Amino acid sequence: METISPSLSLQEKLTILADAAKYDVACTSSGADRRGEKGKLGNGVAAGICHSFASDGRCVSLLKILQSNECIYDCRYCLNRSSNDRVRTTFTPEEVCRLVIEFYRRNYIEGLFLSSGVVKSPSYTMELMCRTLSMLRNQYHFNGYIHVKAIPGAPEELLESIGYLADRVSINLELPTPEGLKDLAPHKTQKTILKPMEQIRSGIADHRLSIGKDPMMERFGGNRSLKHTIFDDVRSGRIGEHRQLASNSFLPPAKDKNAPFVPAGQSTQMIVGATAENDLQLLSVTQQLYQKFDLKRVFFSAYVPLNEDSRLPSLDTAPPLLREHRLYQADWLLRFYGFHAEELLSTDRPNFNIMLDPKCDWALRHLELFPVEINRASYADLLRVPGIGTKSAYRIVKSRRQRSLTFENLKKMGIVLKRAKYFITCNGKMMFHIPIEENFITRQLIGEDYKKSWEIDHPQTYEQLSLFDDKNFVSAPSAEDTCKSLSGQI
Repeated sequence: METISPSLSLQEKLTILADAAKYDVACTSSGADRRGEKGKLGNGVAAGICHSFASDGRCVSLLKILQSNECIYDCRYCLNRSSNDRVRTTFTPEEVCRLVIEFYRRNYIEGLFLSSGVVKSPSYTMELMCRTLSMLRNQYHFNGYIHVKAIPGAPEELLESIGYLADRVSINLELPTPEGLKDLAPHKTQKTILKPMEQIRSGIADHRLSIGKDPMMERFGGNRSLKHTIFDDVRSGRIGEHRQLASNSFLPPAKDKNAPFVPAGQSTQMIVGATAENDLQLLSVTQQLYQKFDLKRVFFSAYVPLNEDSRLPSLDTAPPLLREHRLYQADWLLRFYGFHAEELLSTDRPNFNIMLDPKCDWALRHLELFPVEINRASYADLLRVPGIGTKSAYRIVKSRRQRSLTFENLKKMGIVLKRAKYFITCNGKMMFHIPIEENFITRQLIGEDYKKSWEIDHPQTYEQLSLFDDKNFVSAPSAEDTCKSLSGQI
């Protein structure tokens, strides 16, 4: 059941389609640097862009909307599924451009995050989004950051076009297992989702190759062979035939031979808590996605019960926000600390203790490796100590060349001693007389972090900040922002 209302005003459409976009969390912008150009509006900045903004003027500089909340699919977890009785509406390309330009000129936003329900078909929806971005880039000369959610099942030529128009492209994996998708999203398959992810990965790698950069994967450095893509056609002279598949207006000008392809990389999102997968399964899939598709980020979205369905958690189930937070911290360990999923968890213990951060949880399972002597341990071993991050590990290695370090020195360096003190020695001595025993240390660490963990799991609101309603409060940081604020100190 649905009500399609073509007569809605632009502000009414914005209210509906901004609200409908709030459950899509993958909207950060790190990774794109593009200077302002004469005759164009805006620029792309590598620093992270905020998610939204409040009407009192606080900058939340990314306009986050759906192109449409109409959808032909009936995914059980989605508020916009076809069987839900909701007011449906769709932005025209001109309306999106008008919003972006007018908000930019008012200094409300710096960029756009555009997703969409599937209107009529994946091809129709993707073409609508391509036309929107093409008009924004070429007619309105908008040079700011754009993150777009691609539609699995759309033609390859449209995905190629969107890759030249957007800074970051995402395709949501939704659920980590094929079984979960079959159960909750029967119109989707992992094959149709992973195919465009591979196309984007190949396009990014080929662009790096075409401009003389290393095409290898960013984080895991695999030696996989690149598949045939448009850049093979460039090199073989078959470019004209390939490009005829796409509308000329969607592609970069012919004179711009080095136009970047998805310069801020690609990302994806998985829902946490809608199905019964354990943390090991989620983290293993995350690791595989980084290895195979060179992703910039894997985002996790705690499932918020929206629909009454026997296959979903009941409507009174609290979103697993603390679990989401732990998965983001574990993702940090995969990307920056050299951990692997099979190290952090095992089939015997497939879930994190959500009352502990994942590095503490791992350390407590491997107490035979501790305590570590600060004045002799390698950089790699220091990284595995709870409370010591990448920067502080470097400071330790550098400083101990000049002197023997003490706990007071470590405190001045920024080491989080409330966690690290259970796992380190300085000159052969621990900070206090502490028994190296799992249950004892677990109780101490949970006591240290209990208040913070409770606050994460009991937020005051799940509501996205509105463009128009003045709530007169400062929103709590998201799980991702909290993780970022740690600056690696986990």
